[in-house]
Amino acid sequence: MTTTSTPYHPGERAAQARAGRTERADHAGRSIRRTIPTVAARFLAERRMLVLGAADRDGRIWATQLAGPAGFLTAPDERTMAVAALPAGADPLAEALAGPARVGTIALDPAGRRRMRLNGRSVPDGRGGLRVHADEVVANCPKYIQRRTPTDRPAAGPPRTVAAGPVLTTAQRLAAATADTFFIASTGPDGSVDASHRGGFPGFLEPVAPDRLRWPEYPGNSMFLTLGNLELDPRAGLLLPDWETGGALLVTGEARTDWSEEARQGVPGAERMVELTVTGVLELADATPLTWTDPEYSPAIPR
Repeated sequence: MTTTSTPYHPGERAAQARAGRTERADHAGRSIRRTIPTVAARFLAERRMLVLGAADRDGRIWATQLAGPAGFLTAPDERTMAVAALPAGADPLAEALAGPARVGTIALDPAGRRRMRLNGRSVPDGRGGLRVHADEVVANCPKYIQRRTPTDRPAAGPPRTVAAGPVLTTAQRLAAATADTFFIASTGPDGSVDASHRGGFPGFLEPVAPDRLRWPEYPGNSMFLTLGNLELDPRAGLLLPDWETGGALLVTGEARTDWSEEARQGVPGAERMVELTVTGVLELADATPLTWTDPEYSPAIPR
C-alpha cells in the first residue's frame, strides 16, 4: 500500500489514467485487503493448485505452479497462507524460495471459475513448504477462466527438465499458439511481485518469433496491477500449463504494453496489446501431479 488514500503505486495509477479507468479503479480498489477473510480461507483450503511468481537469484521473473491435495493451502491466521509444497530442483524458483522471497500468488478454481490473488513475503516453513505473509489479498472476477476439473496422476514423478534455452523452439511455439490459458508474474517498484491470469481461445497468445510472444488485453477489473507493474519494470514471467499431461512451459523476459489503436486493430475485444521479448525458456515434464478435463471456454471471451 503506497499511501493512506490509495492501494495503487504510481505505475498502476499511470496505466489506469492511460486507459481512462481511474474512477473505476478507485471503486475496485476497495476490495484490496491486507488480511485473508474467512470466505477466502475456506476457498484456499479447497484448492488443488497455486500459481506463484518470484524473482530468481539473477533477478529474472518467473511464474511456476505448486499442487497438492485439498488442504495443502491453509490460512492459519488472517495474515498468513501456509503452502504444503515447494518447487522441485528443476524449477527456476527452487533456489530463490529456499530462503525469504517476495512472491505473488494466485489460487485458481477452474471448475468454479474463481480465483484469488495473495501477494506478500514467503519463508520456508522447515517442513517442505512455505509460509506467505500477506501484503495484498485480491478477489478477482470469473472472466476468461476456462472450466476444467482435475484428475490425479498416481504415477507422476518429480518435475524434470525437457528443454531449456534462451528462445522458444518450434514445438514450444506451437504449444503457445494452442494455449487457452497462461499466467503472468510481474514486479512492482518496491520489489513486490504479482501473479495474474490470462485466458482466451487458442491462438490468443501469438508466438510472433522465437524470442517474442504477443497477446491482447481484454477488459478486466480496471486495477491494472500487471500493466501498472510493466509501466515501471518490464521484467515478467509466463507459465503455460499443459493441462493434458501435467507438464508446463515457463518463459521469462521483458514485456511492454502497446497502447496504440493500430496495434489492436483486427483483434476482437482487445483494448491494448502486450509483447514479451523472451530471454529464457524452461520446459518441464511432470510439473504437477494433476491433469485436467477438456476446457469449457469462458463465455466472456470475445468472439
